[in-house]
Amino acid sequence: MKKLFRVMKGTSLAAALCRLSAAGRRLPSFSTTLATAALGFSLLCFSSRGEAQANPDYEKVLTERTGKIVQTLGITDSVQYKAVMNTIVHQYMDLNAIHDQYKVAVAAIKADSSKGVDKAAAVRQQEEKKQAALRALHQQFIASLSARLNATQVEQVKDGMTYRVLPGTFSAYQDMLPQLTAAQKEQIYTWLVEARELAMDEGTSGDKHKVFGKYKGRINNYLSEAGYDLKKETAAWQQRLKERKNSR
Repeated sequence: MKKLFRVMKGTSLAAALCRLSAAGRRLPSFSTTLATAALGFSLLCFSSRGEAQANPDYEKVLTERTGKIVQTLGITDSVQYKAVMNTIVHQYMDLNAIHDQYKVAVAAIKADSSKGVDKAAAVRQQEEKKQAALRALHQQFIASLSARLNATQVEQVKDGMTYRVLPGTFSAYQDMLPQLTAAQKEQIYTWLVEARELAMDEGTSGDKHKVFGKYKGRINNYLSEAGYDLKKETAAWQQRLKERKNSR
């Protein structure tokens, strides 16, 4: 176990397992739950590493994307800066590997012409495996960030990985509906935080925005049930925004 944590310094669980395996080292024992996730990651890391090798620009793109996030954190120590960069880059790689593995598995299920195969059930099983792997990876990622960053900086990383949809959307609701009660604001924010945690684990920009879209629908239903005429409020808000722009 100590060997694993030494190898994990500044990187992800998946990458650490890959390094131990590649070196011919015996993998450590884990609890049943973590062992299952670790095995999945060790298989997936080959895919993520292969992607980087097949496409030389792949890791460069991830590094540039990560750099834009880390630059906002105010880190002055170069060692810490590189460690955080490495943690986030490997998170992107591991997420992509999980989603790619799921796509390959589902494609194989759909292409299977065997009789008596419950394809819907098989796809659901693959979805459950993917979600379990994402949850385990998410927890490990947040733990790694929290070991190097304060709570505010961790929040900044989360917002950066989800295009700052949470603060932008929360601000928009408050601007559109200044009469929101404290309880309503709290509920809206709680749902947006939940959406962000899920969106962080999606593999593409479109899928991240879909998660937020689902929660915005929930918020809008909640506000409509509370008596807000959102069609009318949206139109009035758009007019106010137009007037502000013209007054500059």
